[in-house]
Amino acid sequence: MKRKKRRKNNIRYSKLLIITSLFLFALMIARVTQLALAEEVDDTNLQALARQRTTKTDIIKAERGNIYSSDGEALAQNVSSYKLIAYLSPSRTTDEDNPQHVVDKEKTARELAPILGVSEEEILKYLSKEGVYQTEFGNAGKGLTELTKEKIEALNLPGIDFIESFKRYYPKGDFASYILGYAKEEVTTNDDGKEETTITGEMGIEKYYDSTLKGEDGYTTYQKDLRGFKIAGTNEISKEASDGKDIYLTLNSSIQFFVEQALSEAEANYNYEWFTIMIADAKTGAILASSTSPSFDPNKRDITNYLDMNVSSPYEPGSTMKIFTYMAAMEQGVYDGNEIYHSGVYTTTDGTEIGDWNRAGWGDITFDRGFALSSNVGVINLIDRHLSVDILRSYFKKLGFSKKTGIELPNEATGELDFKYETEIFNAGFGQGITTTPIQNIQALTSLTNGGVMLKPYLVEKIVDPDTGEVVYEGKRTEVDTVASETTVNKIKDLMWETVNTQGMTGAGYRLDGYDLIGKTGTAQIADEDGGGYLTGASDIISSFAGIYPKDDPKVIIYASVKRPDGGNQRVIWQAIKDIVVNVSKYYGTDPVTTNEEELQEYNLTSYKNKDIATSSSELESMGMNVTVIGTGTKVIKQYPSKGDKVTEGTKVFLITNDSNLTVPDLLGLSSKQAEDLLKLLGISVKLEGNGYVTGQSIGSGTVITENMEITLALSPKF
Repeated sequence: MKRKKRRKNNIRYSKLLIITSLFLFALMIARVTQLALAEEVDDTNLQALARQRTTKTDIIKAERGNIYSSDGEALAQNVSSYKLIAYLSPSRTTDEDNPQHVVDKEKTARELAPILGVSEEEILKYLSKEGVYQTEFGNAGKGLTELTKEKIEALNLPGIDFIESFKRYYPKGDFASYILGYAKEEVTTNDDGKEETTITGEMGIEKYYDSTLKGEDGYTTYQKDLRGFKIAGTNEISKEASDGKDIYLTLNSSIQFFVEQALSEAEANYNYEWFTIMIADAKTGAILASSTSPSFDPNKRDITNYLDMNVSSPYEPGSTMKIFTYMAAMEQGVYDGNEIYHSGVYTTTDGTEIGDWNRAGWGDITFDRGFALSSNVGVINLIDRHLSVDILRSYFKKLGFSKKTGIELPNEATGELDFKYETEIFNAGFGQGITTTPIQNIQALTSLTNGGVMLKPYLVEKIVDPDTGEVVYEGKRTEVDTVASETTVNKIKDLMWETVNTQGMTGAGYRLDGYDLIGKTGTAQIADEDGGGYLTGASDIISSFAGIYPKDDPKVIIYASVKRPDGGNQRVIWQAIKDIVVNVSKYYGTDPVTTNEEELQEYNLTSYKNKDIATSSSELESMGMNVTVIGTGTKVIKQYPSKGDKVTEGTKVFLITNDSNLTVPDLLGLSSKQAEDLLKLLGISVKLEGNGYVTGQSIGSGTVITENMEITLALSPKF
């Protein structure tokens, strides 16, 4: 009975096993069917996975475009770059007579050291690594040039090899570096373990036109076998790389060099925080040169400031803004250059005193003279009498201030026209309390060289397809708006001429005999970031110059600024601008008018004492002298220069008459010695501040001379 029962149990277990096996088999069939028919399993696309495992895509890198100056000088280009590697594993060598790994480490280190510029010990440290197939040599072995590669190859060292990549190279170093910017190389490793280099623009034109310069990579896709080789007879899909376009800038390499040279001289001889110069074509708005000191070398990226001062860093422009305030009045039809105001200090309705740079003033003067003397009080009176806040702000905006010009550079700033109350409005009129950028000033100044039509500044001359030579984009002269009449333009240019070319005016330091340079100076105080108001140190200024050369048929517009020149010394900006103008004149062939002193008629001055005024004046004027009569008497009692002094045409001669109520003469433009000698003849004590020529006097001309009078004279170098 027990045996029969055991047999029944065995049959029962066998049936259970068979049923279980059939069930599991059915599950397997169902799973296989699911895998065969389903598009996705467990969120995985099986077909895509299969293609990925059997398909290979090789990227065809596009070559980055080059950047050139308008005259074809290469400013940014691609060059081959090499990384040095050493194979250390003996497994690479199959023929002892032709070793493929480093055999003699000491010799290898000894011969590589002088080429890489590191010690033998440093190289041995890399060559002595244990259990590695290959090694690199740190920064010393990266970014090697073709020439360095050839030197190492000539050593015939076993086991030494190179990995080629590309890097961005700037042949002229720090030349126009803030315009060019730089492009950064990023090295990645693909699925096959091969290094690939991607170059991306990080600053300047390289960043703004990154996609244009970069081009578009191509690719080749094919079916591969287990070893990664293409399977014969299978389809291949390819797309060619589209290389980046070449960009030709409007920068003229010669004019850019003049600017770079001037800034280099300034940096070597003067102390300042920064100094920036921009030059534009007067007739088109094309930017011919732009540079900032301190600069940087894009190859080294030794950058201290990542913002282009000419485009991205607004600051208070100071008195160059008076150009546009005067234009606003002229365009309103309310300007009379002969209208008189009292210079010196103006008191606002809230009691705030705003003074001229010469707080003693020049007495009652005209608005025309106030422009050349850069009188803040003149601007205040012009606004108070003839303009409103809305008119002033509207005109500034019409000129493009407080908005971007659209120049082809990243991070362009807008600046601010934030003025509302009386003092703020007056300050805005002479460039304080508002901020602008040099490129905005360049744009506004184009109206003075194009009959009142303002032009958009531009930096790209053309973009070219390097494969076909096709010009795919061309920059051109673009009119933004008509902002002034011919009458306004001509009047402002005349005032700018007086500012530079008349002795004693604020722009006289820029005067160049024979060169018809016109301009307007600006000196802005620097706002105190730690509190209200402005810094008061002698160096705490931004000195600017807005210039046009030459006055008639202008070639260039110049805008320059220097921050914190040591001791407020203006010579740094004067000398730079004059050097540039001389070089630009030579470049354009605009021969200056000859004014050599040898060609001027010389005279030994005779005595005019006790002679009548009319006869004496007539005789001196016939010799070309510039005669000033002091007093209303009929006879000459004193003269300056004195009898026997040698003089030339154009010399100022002062005749003092027998008048009991003599007045203080206008001393502006005289040398310190001339002014001192003349005042002593008049019985006036003199106190001198500075050196050079008279730029201000503490008692204005026309004031009646009194006993024990003392005059303080402000002096500055002529050049």
